[in-house]
Amino acid sequence: MSTLPEQPVPSGQQPETNPAKRLLPANPKAAAIVVLAFTAMLYLVEVIDAILPADLDHAGIESRTLSGLDGILWAPALHAGWDHLFSNTIPVMVFAFLAMASGIGRWAIVTAVIWVLGGLGVWLVGPGDGAVTVGASGLAFGWLAYLLVRGVFNRSLGQIAIAAVLLVIWGGMLWGVLPGDPGISWQGHLFGALAGVLAAWLIGRGDRARARKPAGNLGV
Repeated sequence: MSTLPEQPVPSGQQPETNPAKRLLPANPKAAAIVVLAFTAMLYLVEVIDAILPADLDHAGIESRTLSGLDGILWAPALHAGWDHLFSNTIPVMVFAFLAMASGIGRWAIVTAVIWVLGGLGVWLVGPGDGAVTVGASGLAFGWLAYLLVRGVFNRSLGQIAIAAVLLVIWGGMLWGVLPGDPGISWQGHLFGALAGVLAAWLIGRGDRARARKPAGNLGV
């Protein structure tokens, strides 16, 4: 077993910041491009839905039916009209951008967890009687929940401070995880948020496990 000595930091340079504890994306331009591309995709889908005679919204999640199970893949990209899409646009853009603080690749993992597990929760306990659930609000709630709790799992005061600011601005959104308006999927909001918390816990746990490994351990 061999262990390399710790390399000194060159004079005039600061040690690399732990990416897990960043407050903003290291490459904000790239993050902004990804956010704008994702948002443009949502608008393009809605334009296609408005033009085509087929109603794409029927491809959303129809709870507890085999035919509705594949709706988990499509539901976040579909919206029940322009007003629905407009109401989701700002939260989606802000939360997605901030969630890229630890890197676009890590954001993709977080998004996949929220997308799949949030959709699966809707499929299991969502409304029946042929109702179909669509919309990116489940993603928005998942990213918001991820941002709110990541600072606790990462033990980062800066991220906790960002979470406090988000609570002040968008804390009222959290009421959306409770039953209310029958036209709003509180199930999508709730399970999206729970998936966001789970994603933050999994990533924080992985980061702590890597941090415990001895640096420079090359093995035998």
